[in-house]
Amino acid sequence: MLRATVPDGQSDGAVSTLLISACPGPPACTAVHTYLFVDGLDWVARSDSRMAGLGPRQLLRPGGPLYPMDTPCTVEVAAQEQPEPGPDRLTVRIRLRGETVIWSDLMYPGFDGGAIEEVRFHLEQYLGEVERAYAALKDHL
Repeated sequence: MLRATVPDGQSDGAVSTLLISACPGPPACTAVHTYLFVDGLDWVARSDSRMAGLGPRQLLRPGGPLYPMDTPCTVEVAAQEQPEPGPDRLTVRIRLRGETVIWSDLMYPGFDGGAIEEVRFHLEQYLGEVERAYAALKDHL
């Protein structure tokens, strides 16, 4: 299991870790959705408890929206699920700078309750986790 380098990976240059999982769908949930854990915290739930991550097929496919590029892009990662499915979306701005993947335009409470607005991942760990999660889930997609 991956461990966080710094629990409250704020924009101070600290390196965070990403762990991806998925809910299997019915009967546990209404649909299959992706969990994105940043430094051990469920980023989607901490950002907006009404949201559920989009399906792994949308987020994890090779070359999909979570793959970083030199040009920053805004990616939808979750949609409103509670109290009913709705039009609201949760987005993250993803960009690649050298060997660092940067997620920005965030706003969720860290371990200490302070707001986290940006996190940085080592490219190798980040891509390895996206690819690991895809391989683990591709038979269920």
